[in-house]
Amino acid sequence: MKPISSIASNVQASTTMALDALYKEMKANGVDVLGFAAGEPDFPTPDHIKLAAVEAIIHNQTRYTPASGTMDLKIAICDRLKEDLGLYYEPPQIVCSSGAKHCVYIALRALVNPGDEVIIPAPYWVSYVELVKMVGGIPVCVLATEEEDFKLTPEKLEAAVTPNTKCVMLNNPSNPTGMLYTREELEALAAVCVKHDLYILSDEIYYKLVYDGNTFVSVASLGEEVKQRTILINGVSKSYAMTGWRLGYLACDETIAKAASNYLSHSTGSPCSITQAASAMALEADQASAEVMRQAFEERRNYLVDRINAIPGLSCLKPQGAFYVMVNIKEQLGRTIRGHYIGSADDFSDAFLKEGLVCLVPCTGFGIDGFLRWSYAASMENIKKGLDRLERFLAE
Repeated sequence: MKPISSIASNVQASTTMALDALYKEMKANGVDVLGFAAGEPDFPTPDHIKLAAVEAIIHNQTRYTPASGTMDLKIAICDRLKEDLGLYYEPPQIVCSSGAKHCVYIALRALVNPGDEVIIPAPYWVSYVELVKMVGGIPVCVLATEEEDFKLTPEKLEAAVTPNTKCVMLNNPSNPTGMLYTREELEALAAVCVKHDLYILSDEIYYKLVYDGNTFVSVASLGEEVKQRTILINGVSKSYAMTGWRLGYLACDETIAKAASNYLSHSTGSPCSITQAASAMALEADQASAEVMRQAFEERRNYLVDRINAIPGLSCLKPQGAFYVMVNIKEQLGRTIRGHYIGSADDFSDAFLKEGLVCLVPCTGFGIDGFLRWSYAASMENIKKGLDRLERFLAE
Protein backbone atom coordinates (compact mmCIF):
# COMPACT_ATOMS: atom_id res chain seq x y z
CA MET A 1 0.00 0.00 0.00
CA LYS A 2 1.11 3.56 -0.63
CA PRO A 3 2.15 5.53 2.47
CA ILE A 4 -0.30 7.87 4.15
CA SER A 5 0.15 11.64 4.11
CA SER A 6 3.56 12.76 5.31
CA ILE A 7 1.89 15.73 7.02
CA ALA A 8 -0.48 13.45 8.94
CA SER A 9 2.37 11.10 9.86
CA ASN A 10 4.26 13.99 11.40
CA VAL A 11 1.44 15.09 13.72
CA GLN A 12 1.82 14.00 17.34
CA ALA A 13 -1.00 13.11 19.74
CA SER A 14 -2.04 15.65 22.38
CA THR A 15 -0.12 15.07 25.63
CA THR A 16 -2.90 16.48 27.78
CA MET A 17 -5.65 14.48 26.07
CA ALA A 18 -3.63 11.26 26.37
CA LEU A 19 -2.92 11.81 30.06
CA ASP A 20 -6.50 12.73 30.80
CA ALA A 21 -7.67 9.57 29.03
CA LEU A 22 -5.26 7.47 31.14
CA TYR A 23 -6.47 9.16 34.32
CA LYS A 24 -10.11 8.47 33.42
CA GLU A 25 -9.31 4.85 32.60
CA MET A 26 -7.61 4.37 35.98
CA LYS A 27 -10.54 6.00 37.75
CA ALA A 28 -13.02 3.80 35.86
CA ASN A 29 -11.05 0.78 37.06
CA GLY A 30 -11.56 1.79 40.68
CA VAL A 31 -8.16 3.39 41.32
CA ASP A 32 -8.23 6.29 43.80
CA VAL A 33 -6.46 8.65 41.40
CA LEU A 34 -6.68 12.44 41.28
CA GLY A 35 -6.51 14.29 37.96
CA PHE A 36 -5.20 17.82 37.40
CA ALA A 37 -4.34 17.43 33.72
CA ALA A 38 -7.39 18.62 31.82
CA GLY A 39 -8.14 22.27 31.12
CA GLU A 40 -11.81 21.89 31.89
CA PRO A 41 -13.86 23.80 34.49
CA ASP A 42 -15.36 21.47 37.08
CA PHE A 43 -18.53 23.58 37.30
CA PRO A 44 -21.77 22.57 35.55
CA THR A 45 -23.00 24.62 32.64
CA PRO A 46 -25.31 27.29 34.15
CA ASP A 47 -29.01 26.40 34.07
CA HIS A 48 -30.13 29.35 31.93
CA ILE A 49 -27.75 28.21 29.20
CA LYS A 50 -28.98 24.62 29.35
CA LEU A 51 -32.58 25.80 29.23
CA ALA A 52 -31.84 27.81 26.09
CA ALA A 53 -30.66 24.60 24.45
CA VAL A 54 -33.84 22.79 25.52
CA GLU A 55 -35.95 25.60 24.12
CA ALA A 56 -34.05 25.41 20.83
CA ILE A 57 -34.85 21.71 20.58
CA ILE A 58 -38.53 22.22 21.44
CA HIS A 59 -38.81 24.93 18.80
CA ASN A 60 -37.15 22.72 16.18
CA GLN A 61 -33.97 24.73 15.77
CA THR A 62 -32.42 21.50 14.55
CA ARG A 63 -31.51 22.22 10.94
CA TYR A 64 -28.40 23.39 9.16
CA THR A 65 -27.38 26.96 9.82
CA PRO A 66 -25.01 29.12 7.75
CA ALA A 67 -21.53 27.58 7.81
CA SER A 68 -20.08 30.43 9.85
CA GLY A 69 -22.92 30.57 12.39
CA THR A 70 -26.35 32.09 12.91
CA MET A 71 -26.93 35.82 12.82
CA ASP A 72 -28.25 35.73 16.41
CA LEU A 73 -25.02 34.20 17.65
CA LYS A 74 -22.82 36.58 15.65
CA ILE A 75 -24.69 39.59 17.02
CA ALA A 76 -24.30 38.21 20.57
CA ILE A 77 -20.55 37.82 19.99
CA CYS A 78 -20.23 41.36 18.62
CA ASP A 79 -22.13 42.77 21.59
CA ARG A 80 -20.01 40.83 24.11
CA LEU A 81 -16.73 41.93 22.49
CA LYS A 82 -17.92 45.53 22.55
CA GLU A 83 -19.06 45.41 26.19
CA ASP A 84 -16.10 43.49 27.60
CA LEU A 85 -13.19 44.65 25.44
CA GLY A 86 -14.29 47.81 23.69
CA LEU A 87 -13.93 46.07 20.31
CA TYR A 88 -16.26 46.87 17.42
CA TYR A 89 -16.90 44.06 14.94
CA GLU A 90 -19.74 43.51 12.50
CA PRO A 91 -21.39 40.08 11.96
CA PRO A 92 -19.58 39.47 8.61
CA GLN A 93 -16.31 39.63 10.57
CA ILE A 94 -17.34 36.78 12.88
CA VAL A 95 -16.83 33.09 12.08
CA CYS A 96 -18.19 30.40 14.43
CA SER A 97 -16.84 26.88 14.51
CA SER A 98 -16.70 23.71 16.60
CA GLY A 99 -14.52 24.96 19.45
CA ALA A 100 -11.66 27.42 19.83
CA LYS A 101 -9.14 24.71 18.91
CA HIS A 102 -10.88 24.26 15.58
CA CYS A 103 -10.87 28.04 15.15
CA VAL A 104 -7.08 28.09 15.52
CA TYR A 105 -6.87 25.48 12.78
CA ILE A 106 -9.28 27.37 10.51
CA ALA A 107 -7.40 30.63 11.08
CA LEU A 108 -4.12 28.97 10.15
CA ARG A 109 -5.77 27.47 7.07
CA ALA A 110 -6.86 30.95 6.02
CA LEU A 111 -3.42 32.51 6.59
CA VAL A 112 -0.61 30.02 6.11
CA ASN A 113 0.89 28.67 2.90
CA PRO A 114 3.16 25.61 2.97
CA GLY A 115 6.59 26.78 4.08
CA ASP A 116 5.36 29.90 5.90
CA GLU A 117 6.83 30.33 9.37
CA VAL A 118 4.66 30.88 12.44
CA ILE A 119 6.32 32.19 15.60
CA ILE A 120 5.08 30.48 18.77
CA PRO A 121 6.21 31.61 22.24
CA ALA A 122 7.14 28.69 24.48
CA PRO A 123 5.83 27.44 26.84
CA TYR A 124 2.90 26.97 24.49
CA TRP A 125 -0.38 25.11 24.47
CA VAL A 126 0.41 21.65 23.21
CA SER A 127 -1.75 21.86 20.08
CA TYR A 128 -0.25 25.03 18.58
CA VAL A 129 2.83 23.40 17.08
CA GLU A 130 0.87 20.46 15.70
CA LEU A 131 -1.81 22.71 14.19
CA VAL A 132 0.84 24.72 12.34
CA LYS A 133 2.36 21.51 11.02
CA MET A 134 -1.08 20.28 9.96
CA VAL A 135 -1.43 23.18 7.50
CA GLY A 136 2.10 22.78 6.12
CA GLY A 137 3.53 25.68 8.09
CA ILE A 138 6.83 25.75 9.97
CA PRO A 139 6.55 26.37 13.72
CA VAL A 140 9.31 28.62 15.07
CA CYS A 141 9.31 28.26 18.84
CA VAL A 142 10.84 31.03 20.94
CA LEU A 143 11.46 30.22 24.60
CA ALA A 144 10.20 32.71 27.18
CA THR A 145 11.95 31.78 30.43
CA GLU A 146 10.64 31.77 33.97
CA GLU A 147 12.90 34.76 34.64
CA GLU A 148 10.95 36.57 31.89
CA ASP A 149 7.65 35.54 33.52
CA PHE A 150 7.18 33.13 30.59
CA LYS A 151 6.31 36.10 28.33
CA LEU A 152 7.67 36.81 24.86
CA THR A 153 9.79 39.96 24.67
CA PRO A 154 9.88 42.24 21.63
CA GLU A 155 13.62 41.63 21.34
CA LYS A 156 13.16 37.87 21.07
CA LEU A 157 10.28 38.32 18.65
CA GLU A 158 12.36 40.62 16.45
CA ALA A 159 15.23 38.13 16.42
CA ALA A 160 12.94 35.30 15.29
CA VAL A 161 11.45 37.13 12.30
CA THR A 162 12.61 36.05 8.84
CA PRO A 163 11.35 36.84 5.31
CA ASN A 164 9.22 33.68 5.60
CA THR A 165 7.43 34.69 8.81
CA LYS A 166 3.68 34.98 8.27
CA CYS A 167 2.24 35.38 11.77
CA VAL A 168 2.78 35.29 15.52
CA MET A 169 0.62 33.24 17.89
CA LEU A 170 -0.25 34.72 21.27
CA ASN A 171 -2.22 33.08 24.07
CA ASN A 172 -3.29 35.66 26.62
CA PRO A 173 -3.81 34.71 29.43
CA SER A 174 -1.58 31.75 28.70
CA ASN A 175 -2.04 28.03 28.82
CA PRO A 176 0.10 26.54 30.41
CA THR A 177 1.67 29.45 32.33
CA GLY A 178 -1.35 31.53 33.35
CA MET A 179 0.65 34.67 32.64
CA LEU A 180 -1.08 37.85 31.47
CA TYR A 181 0.42 40.41 29.08
CA THR A 182 0.08 44.06 30.08
CA ARG A 183 -0.99 46.77 27.65
CA GLU A 184 2.60 48.01 27.42
CA GLU A 185 3.93 44.52 26.66
CA LEU A 186 1.33 43.99 23.97
CA GLU A 187 2.06 47.38 22.42
CA ALA A 188 5.76 46.49 22.14
CA LEU A 189 4.99 43.14 20.48
CA ALA A 190 2.41 44.69 18.18
CA ALA A 191 4.92 47.28 17.02
CA VAL A 192 7.22 44.50 15.83
CA CYS A 193 4.34 42.82 14.01
CA VAL A 194 3.34 46.02 12.24
CA LYS A 195 6.97 46.75 11.33
CA HIS A 196 7.35 43.34 9.66
CA ASP A 197 3.80 43.10 8.26
CA LEU A 198 2.89 40.06 10.38
CA TYR A 199 -0.51 38.72 11.36
CA ILE A 200 -1.27 38.17 15.05
CA LEU A 201 -3.27 35.08 15.93
CA SER A 202 -4.48 35.96 19.43
CA ASP A 203 -6.07 33.15 21.45
CA GLU A 204 -8.03 34.91 24.22
CA ILE A 205 -10.15 31.99 25.41
CA TYR A 206 -9.26 32.68 29.09
CA TYR A 207 -9.88 36.44 28.97
CA LYS A 208 -12.59 36.38 31.67
CA LEU A 209 -10.35 34.47 34.08
CA VAL A 210 -8.05 37.24 35.31
CA TYR A 211 -7.10 37.80 38.96
CA ASP A 212 -5.77 40.29 41.51
CA GLY A 213 -7.83 43.11 40.05
CA ASN A 214 -5.90 43.06 36.78
CA THR A 215 -7.59 44.24 33.61
CA PHE A 216 -7.43 42.12 30.48
CA VAL A 217 -6.35 43.95 27.33
CA SER A 218 -7.01 42.46 23.91
CA VAL A 219 -4.22 43.07 21.42
CA ALA A 220 -6.92 43.91 18.86
CA SER A 221 -7.82 46.99 20.94
CA LEU A 222 -4.45 48.66 20.34
CA GLY A 223 -5.51 50.59 17.26
CA GLU A 224 -6.94 49.97 13.83
CA GLU A 225 -3.61 49.01 12.24
CA VAL A 226 -3.12 46.26 14.84
CA LYS A 227 -6.76 45.17 14.74
CA GLN A 228 -6.63 44.62 10.97
CA ARG A 229 -3.72 42.23 11.46
CA THR A 230 -5.29 40.39 14.39
CA ILE A 231 -7.31 37.19 14.18
CA LEU A 232 -8.96 37.07 17.59
CA ILE A 233 -9.94 33.61 18.82
CA ASN A 234 -12.37 33.01 21.63
CA GLY A 235 -15.23 30.73 22.66
CA VAL A 236 -17.59 29.70 25.42
CA SER A 237 -15.83 26.66 26.87
CA LYS A 238 -13.77 28.16 29.71
CA SER A 239 -15.82 31.17 30.82
CA TYR A 240 -19.19 29.38 30.84
CA ALA A 241 -18.19 25.77 31.64
CA MET A 242 -19.26 24.64 28.16
CA THR A 243 -16.28 22.53 27.06
CA GLY A 244 -18.41 19.71 25.65
CA TRP A 245 -20.71 22.06 23.71
CA ARG A 246 -17.89 22.85 21.23
CA LEU A 247 -18.31 26.45 20.16
CA GLY A 248 -15.51 28.85 19.32
CA TYR A 249 -15.32 31.91 17.15
CA LEU A 250 -12.99 34.12 15.12
CA ALA A 251 -13.21 37.91 14.94
CA CYS A 252 -11.10 39.32 12.14
CA ASP A 253 -10.86 41.29 8.92
CA GLU A 254 -13.75 40.48 6.61
CA THR A 255 -11.47 39.08 3.88
CA ILE A 256 -10.01 36.55 6.31
CA ALA A 257 -13.45 35.78 7.71
CA LYS A 258 -14.76 35.02 4.22
CA ALA A 259 -11.85 32.67 3.50
CA ALA A 260 -12.40 30.87 6.82
CA SER A 261 -16.14 30.61 6.16
CA ASN A 262 -15.54 29.15 2.71
CA TYR A 263 -13.20 26.57 4.20
CA LEU A 264 -15.82 25.59 6.79
CA SER A 265 -18.52 25.30 4.14
CA HIS A 266 -16.56 22.48 2.51
CA SER A 267 -15.33 20.73 5.66
CA THR A 268 -17.40 20.70 8.85
CA GLY A 269 -20.25 22.96 7.81
CA SER A 270 -21.89 24.82 10.68
CA PRO A 271 -21.49 24.18 14.42
CA CYS A 272 -24.36 22.35 16.13
CA SER A 273 -27.51 24.47 15.93
CA ILE A 274 -28.43 23.67 19.55
CA THR A 275 -24.99 24.69 20.77
CA GLN A 276 -25.28 27.97 18.89
CA ALA A 277 -28.56 28.81 20.63
CA ALA A 278 -27.08 27.98 24.04
CA SER A 279 -23.93 29.98 23.29
CA ALA A 280 -25.93 33.03 22.26
CA MET A 281 -27.68 32.86 25.62
CA ALA A 282 -24.36 32.53 27.46
CA LEU A 283 -23.05 35.67 25.78
CA GLU A 284 -26.25 37.72 25.99
CA ALA A 285 -27.31 36.96 29.55
CA ASP A 286 -26.09 38.38 32.84
CA GLN A 287 -22.45 37.36 33.40
CA ALA A 288 -22.79 36.68 37.13
CA SER A 289 -22.21 32.92 36.80
CA ALA A 290 -18.90 33.54 35.01
CA GLU A 291 -17.83 35.84 37.83
CA VAL A 292 -18.70 33.21 40.46
CA MET A 293 -16.39 30.76 38.70
CA ARG A 294 -13.65 33.36 38.38
CA GLN A 295 -13.72 34.06 42.10
CA ALA A 296 -13.56 30.34 42.91
CA PHE A 297 -10.59 29.88 40.60
CA GLU A 298 -8.78 32.80 42.22
CA GLU A 299 -9.27 31.29 45.68
CA ARG A 300 -7.95 27.93 44.49
CA ARG A 301 -4.98 29.57 42.79
CA ASN A 302 -4.00 31.38 45.97
CA TYR A 303 -4.10 28.19 48.01
CA LEU A 304 -2.23 26.12 45.40
CA VAL A 305 0.55 28.67 44.89
CA ASP A 306 1.10 29.13 48.64
CA ARG A 307 1.29 25.37 49.26
CA ILE A 308 3.63 24.67 46.35
CA ASN A 309 6.05 27.41 47.36
CA ALA A 310 6.10 26.00 50.91
CA ILE A 311 7.27 22.54 49.73
CA PRO A 312 11.08 22.21 49.77
CA GLY A 313 12.52 21.64 46.31
CA LEU A 314 9.50 23.07 44.47
CA SER A 315 8.50 26.57 43.41
CA CYS A 316 6.11 28.41 41.13
CA LEU A 317 5.24 31.87 39.90
CA LYS A 318 1.83 33.27 40.76
CA PRO A 319 -0.20 33.27 37.54
CA GLN A 320 -2.47 36.20 36.79
CA GLY A 321 -5.02 34.34 34.66
CA ALA A 322 -6.42 31.06 33.28
CA PHE A 323 -6.42 28.12 35.75
CA TYR A 324 -2.93 26.62 35.59
CA VAL A 325 0.22 26.76 37.68
CA MET A 326 3.67 25.93 36.29
CA VAL A 327 5.42 23.92 39.03
CA ASN A 328 9.21 24.19 38.87
CA ILE A 329 10.65 20.74 39.69
CA LYS A 330 14.24 21.35 38.51
CA GLU A 331 15.63 20.56 41.97
CA GLN A 332 14.05 17.11 41.71
CA LEU A 333 15.86 16.20 38.48
CA GLY A 334 18.59 13.64 39.08
CA ARG A 335 16.86 12.16 42.14
CA THR A 336 15.49 8.66 42.53
CA ILE A 337 12.02 8.69 44.10
CA ARG A 338 10.40 5.40 45.11
CA GLY A 339 12.69 3.55 42.76
CA HIS A 340 12.06 5.86 39.81
CA TYR A 341 14.94 7.90 38.40
CA ILE A 342 13.75 11.46 37.70
CA GLY A 343 15.64 12.67 34.65
CA SER A 344 12.90 14.84 33.21
CA ALA A 345 9.43 16.22 33.87
CA ASP A 346 8.05 13.21 31.97
CA ASP A 347 9.77 10.88 34.45
CA PHE A 348 8.37 12.82 37.40
CA SER A 349 4.85 12.82 35.97
CA ASP A 350 4.97 9.10 35.26
CA ALA A 351 6.30 8.22 38.72
CA PHE A 352 3.85 10.53 40.50
CA LEU A 353 0.91 8.99 38.65
CA LYS A 354 2.02 5.42 39.38
CA GLU A 355 3.19 5.90 42.97
CA GLY A 356 1.36 9.01 44.16
CA LEU A 357 -1.85 8.46 42.17
CA VAL A 358 -1.93 12.05 40.92
CA CYS A 359 -2.03 13.04 37.26
CA LEU A 360 -0.10 16.19 36.28
CA VAL A 361 1.06 17.23 32.81
CA PRO A 362 4.82 17.36 32.10
CA CYS A 363 5.64 20.59 30.28
CA THR A 364 8.02 18.94 27.83
CA GLY A 365 4.95 18.77 25.58
CA PHE A 366 4.64 22.54 26.00
CA GLY A 367 8.19 23.27 24.83
CA ILE A 368 10.01 23.41 28.18
CA ASP A 369 11.42 20.81 30.59
CA GLY A 370 11.72 20.96 34.36
CA PHE A 371 8.10 22.00 34.93
CA LEU A 372 4.71 20.38 35.50
CA ARG A 373 1.36 22.00 34.73
CA TRP A 374 -1.17 21.76 37.56
CA SER A 375 -4.73 22.67 36.59
CA TYR A 376 -6.78 24.10 39.43
CA ALA A 377 -10.00 23.56 37.52
CA ALA A 378 -10.78 21.04 40.26
CA SER A 379 -12.42 21.16 43.67
CA MET A 380 -10.53 22.67 46.59
CA GLU A 381 -10.91 19.33 48.37
CA ASN A 382 -9.11 17.49 45.59
CA ILE A 383 -6.45 20.20 45.31
CA LYS A 384 -5.70 19.76 49.02
CA LYS A 385 -5.56 15.96 48.66
CA GLY A 386 -3.30 16.24 45.63
CA LEU A 387 -0.88 18.51 47.46
CA ASP A 388 -0.84 16.17 50.46
CA ARG A 389 0.06 13.30 48.12
CA LEU A 390 2.77 15.41 46.50
CA GLU A 391 4.38 16.13 49.88
CA ARG A 392 4.32 12.43 50.78
CA PHE A 393 5.68 11.44 47.38
CA LEU A 394 8.67 13.77 47.71
CA ALA A 395 9.31 12.83 51.33
CA GLU A 396 9.58 9.13 50.59
